[in-house]
Amino acid sequence: MFQYHCLNPIANVGLDLFGQEYKKTDDINEAQAVLVRSAAMHDMELPENLCAVARAGAGVNNIPLEKCAEQGIVVFNTPGANANGVKELVFAGMLLASRDITGGIGWVLENQDSETISKDVEKAKKAFAGCEIAGKKLGVIGLGAIGVKVANAATHMGMEVYGYDPFISVNAAWNLSRNVKHINNVEDIYQECDYITIHVPLLDDTRKMLNKEAFAKMKEGVVILNFARDLLVDEEDILEAIKEGKVKKYVSDFPNSTTAGKEGCIVIPHLGASTEESEDNCAVMAVEEVMDYLENGNIRNSVNFPRCDMGVCAGAGRVAILHRNQKGIIGKYTAVMGDNNINISDMTNKSRGNFAYSLLDIDSPVTEAAIEQLKKIESVLRVRVIK
Repeated sequence: MFQYHCLNPIANVGLDLFGQEYKKTDDINEAQAVLVRSAAMHDMELPENLCAVARAGAGVNNIPLEKCAEQGIVVFNTPGANANGVKELVFAGMLLASRDITGGIGWVLENQDSETISKDVEKAKKAFAGCEIAGKKLGVIGLGAIGVKVANAATHMGMEVYGYDPFISVNAAWNLSRNVKHINNVEDIYQECDYITIHVPLLDDTRKMLNKEAFAKMKEGVVILNFARDLLVDEEDILEAIKEGKVKKYVSDFPNSTTAGKEGCIVIPHLGASTEESEDNCAVMAVEEVMDYLENGNIRNSVNFPRCDMGVCAGAGRVAILHRNQKGIIGKYTAVMGDNNINISDMTNKSRGNFAYSLLDIDSPVTEAAIEQLKKIESVLRVRVIK
């Protein structure tokens, strides 16, 4: 029996996938798995029996990744599950920046009691005129699940699309429209594009990548769209760029005191993934990842341990070992199994940065003695008996 705990409401379409061998608990200390959306976990004490944390969404800045890794807790996210919802809002933001729709709606509300509103509008609407996006150049920085969808859809909107991602995956490359121009230098996007949308993870080398130096290389009147992470843009610099006329509009899905209500800023209250479909998709993916890990030891879409998939365990036993990435450790595992007269029929070892993961399929049930010996090996963080 596995127990799971929800730190935030998780869509029932996902929770319903848990079978009879799973039980929901209100006490996190009893849980082997935690499902979370936005709840802050950095100051939480994580129980010893917790094996997995699944974020029903892409961003994991609310989860202490290193702390979890050190305790042998695998953290999952759900990349791509909310991609369509975010993609659609990117286009909404693009249209809001191109045509003063909100200003026009505001005028209507201000004049709603006027008997001559239908006549007055013909003169007033000139103040809210804008431009069309068809024929304009769009630069997409980051061609992951969301970036690819945005780029492909933009080609169907009649835009000339430039895509930049030096680390594009094979899957993303296959899904990218042939009409998208793949750019090798991000500065080409800065210099050529009328609209620039960013879809990269927040890392040390992407933090505030759109800054004063980047804006200086852009076209006059460029529109910047940020539906990824607020810290990808230096917002003090972009306010200055707006004041100077370099940037026409900054559309952000991340409200804060720096940009909220400021001239040239269209700030949306973090609605990118706030659709029924996105929440359902994230819940389903998160639950499937947790179940596959707890039942088979497989890791998909983890952000602190490597991907590792040996399928459904069909042998007599399977042991999972979470450990630090150090030389010679595999030989120690095989030595323990050999000393306990346990034959390894199949195994795999994957690493990611400072951490690694090993799965061992064995021909006979593992003994308690062997498990205790594995746990005592230096650099081993956790040993799980899958079967």
